[in-house]
Amino acid sequence: MPYNEYDVIVIGAGSMGSSACFHLAAQGYRVLGLEQFEQLPHDKGSHAGQSRIIRKAYFEHPGYVPLLERAYHNWGQLEKRTGEQVYYKTGLLYCGPQQHEVMQGIKTAAEKFNIVLKNINASSFPAFTPQPGHEMLLEPDAGILLPEKSVTLFIREAVKKGAEVKTGEKVTGWKKENGLIRVCTSKGNYTAKKLVITAGAWAAEVIRALQIPLNVTRQVIVWVMPDKPSDFLPENFPCWLFAGEHIKGVWYGFPYLTGEKFPGPTGLKFALHCPADETNPDQVNREVTDKELKTIIDEAIKYFPAAGSKVAAVKTCLYTNTPDENFIIDHLPGYDGGVTIACGFSGHGFKFVSVVGEILADLSMKGKTELPVGFLGLKRFQ
Repeated sequence: MPYNEYDVIVIGAGSMGSSACFHLAAQGYRVLGLEQFEQLPHDKGSHAGQSRIIRKAYFEHPGYVPLLERAYHNWGQLEKRTGEQVYYKTGLLYCGPQQHEVMQGIKTAAEKFNIVLKNINASSFPAFTPQPGHEMLLEPDAGILLPEKSVTLFIREAVKKGAEVKTGEKVTGWKKENGLIRVCTSKGNYTAKKLVITAGAWAAEVIRALQIPLNVTRQVIVWVMPDKPSDFLPENFPCWLFAGEHIKGVWYGFPYLTGEKFPGPTGLKFALHCPADETNPDQVNREVTDKELKTIIDEAIKYFPAAGSKVAAVKTCLYTNTPDENFIIDHLPGYDGGVTIACGFSGHGFKFVSVVGEILADLSMKGKTELPVGFLGLKRFQ
């Protein structure tokens, strides 16, 4: 088969890949996006599930905050460009023991970067019951992103700018040859000057030279139907994130979402942000056990007695976790800057999609970026 030539090929056109395709095409490069699944968006990886939280008081690492500032800007630019809304400002309620490392990290980031945080009490949200002695903070500018809609818009805008996006093409191999990157798929062969790999849970399969372990885990998400939905509508109730003494990770969730603005399951969405059971991304058990369901429901009812326990929907998604649960964004060693990778988003990456695409465009075509991503490089693992 003949090799079709491009400036840059993007392997994986989901969350980060769709944004990368857009930012590259917007700069005038000839771009090919390759996606193994027939549909975009799809529900096989990490970007499905109706809603994602965006926030700035980042307890994970303060280095993310400048990237979030740019991400907020870029989400606004996407909305302006398309006339479509993907960010909904609801605020985010944090709750946990005052000295918990998560609560301390939130306050440290807010203080360092002048992020607005408000001290509140239980009377602010009567439908919520905090645990005794827990601190409550509200980040007013946090809110909801719509992941499937965002991917759709980035792909649509990339195509408008001249990008080609081919679905249903699984990459079977790639190599550098005579100064070019040659990519083989189930349907064709392609060459490019540069390669960007944003393969999500399949990153380890595609980036075989990567020496860093990437652990793919199966995560469970539950929607419940409250007895009084009006108490939990986005205009009355925020997103939330709770830390506790006896749990690993944090519980998080969303207000009651329904209607055309929020396509997907109707109800209150709950989940635990913590790597769960390891899985093969091609052999994920999508059935959720009664025990898994009960664990989430029991925890939710402790905080939201009025939410009830009527299960509206249950889904699974995938995390791709690095050893330190921070992202990897860098050039792949051994390819003279010709291969750029973004992987290991560890369950907290979607809010960065709008800026990661910009970063990948810079790194792949200019060799560097002005945005501060050094702390996400591969050198930290040496």
